[in-house]
Amino acid sequence: MRSITGAELRSVLHHRMLIERLRQTFRGGVEVPVRHHHTVQTHDEHDATLLLMPAWQVGRAIGVKLVTVFPDNGKRDLPAVQGAYLLLDGKTGVPQALIDGPALTKRRTAAASALAASYLARADAHRLLVVGTGALAPELVEAYTAALPIKHVLVWGRDPAKAQKVVNRFHRPRFRIEVTDDLEGAVRGAEIVSCATLSREPLIRGDWLQPGTHLDLIGGFTPEMREADDECVRRARVFVDTREGALKEAGDIVQPIAAGILHPDDIAGDLFDLTRGERAGRRFYDQITLFKSVGTALEDLAAAQLAVEMVIHNDTLR
Repeated sequence: MRSITGAELRSVLHHRMLIERLRQTFRGGVEVPVRHHHTVQTHDEHDATLLLMPAWQVGRAIGVKLVTVFPDNGKRDLPAVQGAYLLLDGKTGVPQALIDGPALTKRRTAAASALAASYLARADAHRLLVVGTGALAPELVEAYTAALPIKHVLVWGRDPAKAQKVVNRFHRPRFRIEVTDDLEGAVRGAEIVSCATLSREPLIRGDWLQPGTHLDLIGGFTPEMREADDECVRRARVFVDTREGALKEAGDIVQPIAAGILHPDDIAGDLFDLTRGERAGRRFYDQITLFKSVGTALEDLAAAQLAVEMVIHNDTLR
């Protein structure tokens, strides 16, 4: 069984290739059962969580992502989220690869947002704002600049020093990238706004959005979390990665529905609809679009398969 580290995965799993693999996988479909969610008692202040997320393509591949969330890991200078991805042969069940789980998740999450933007953002969009300074921020910059003609990137975070660290990761980029401390002004000037935060209160205001803006919401992965206010939802044509996940887990969808601002039938489509041509994406140039993702094991499986293919290919060339 091959072990694939985070560094190796990043070296072989290029965003443009991954975006196209995700497009084809959403078109074809994957079996994705409900994820398993278990509370694990600890000797610390908070309980831990164990998540098991399986997916498979009959006769081709089986994969499962194992993720743990230990909220008190900060005391040990460790990330709260740990995990690994196990890919197995779909015909025999033989394990093929053990892959760095957090690295795989970051890569496929950014690629899924860029995939959605290929349908929902203006084709000539060249100004990107990334809201948030976590590990996903540089991945979003890389994915969007691979998929669209981005020329100018701004990064905003509550801590400007962390935003600067994100900017500093890019040496001699093909685009201009800098920090901003003016969130409202940056939103008003952006053609794409991509949010990846842990905010529980809306950061993006609907009256800041200019005609033609595409708003990408990634961080709100529980019903209690919000990154955009109700006015964003009112003004936008709303899309999600999967209806099942967004309607249960996404605060930016669940809360507006509970308030009567959005009805489930108002969701214009998901990534299955967009990639299969069953729903139109952006209908006109000045339309505001909103994409809310919570992630799906389909994306993990597609990314893991591509990573293993690329690693085997590179091994063969050596």
